Amino acid sequence: MLLIVGLFNFLLMLYDQIQEAIAFINQKTSFQPKFGIILGTGLGNLSDDMQIECEIPYGEIPHFPVSTVQSHKGKLVFGHLGDHPVVAMAGRFHYYEGYSMKEVTFPVRVLKFLGIQHLIVSNAAGGTNQHLYAGDLVFIKDHINLQPENPLRGVNDERLGPRFPDMMKTYDTALNAKALEIAHKNGIRAHEGVYVGLQGPNLETPAEYNYLHTIGGDVVGMSTVPEVLVASHMSLPVFVASVVTNKCYPLETLTETTLEEVIEVAQQAEPKLRLIVKELLNHL
Repeated sequence: MLLIVGLFNFLLMLYDQIQEAIAFINQKTSFQPKFGIILGTGLGNLSDDMQIECEIPYGEIPHFPVSTVQSHKGKLVFGHLGDHPVVAMAGRFHYYEGYSMKEVTFPVRVLKFLGIQHLIVSNAAGGTNQHLYAGDLVFIKDHINLQPENPLRGVNDERLGPRFPDMMKTYDTALNAKALEIAHKNGIRAHEGVYVGLQGPNLETPAEYNYLHTIGGDVVGMSTVPEVLVASHMSLPVFVASVVTNKCYPLETLTETTLEEVIEVAQQAEPKLRLIVKELLNHL
């Protein structure tokens, strides 16, 4: 009985924490975003293209985690990308940083309550499909969740979403088709694929890369799936793009990979992804 009461109180606390974060943000800006963008590795400098109205460091927002990852700026950026009102997360959070999945996904819930209608997510990923090469873009059509914790675990709060959200149509295939069309028109190598989410922070072993390929994964990474689960829980449409930063299959192509190499490949591919995101917003 005490456990049930404790879980119920935690859910009340989560909802209240979201409202406290929203109230703080509304004190800083009256800007009304229509789109939310998570600027992971591969899209970190998109805010350079924005007409910025307001920036709020994560550390100032009640209950927000603080990013510890190199290359992540750690702030909410409000402004216009072209004609479109957006809020960008300049840096995201990962389970491997030591946060719970509820903490990792807390900002996505805040973005939803700020009024966004679509969420765009970017990430860097390893390619476990032999047809993928470093620098390619992959628009995610499905995922395989191999992470050890689920952000929806625990007593459900119906104000946030249903107990058992269906994941059949999690990814917008029409948006993927449009993104592929934009990429083809601009001579950009792009594909659709399945993302496998792992815990990290270590990269995978050769045997694990082989396993991920065998079970149907095209790309593998340490983020994205928790945010997508929470977005789906709140009926928030999602578009996800991965930048392939290292080729992980076939196994004879494997080489040791450093963070610096991952960031370098992602930065080289970033202009392609920025172009596609901006044209997608025009489509939406």
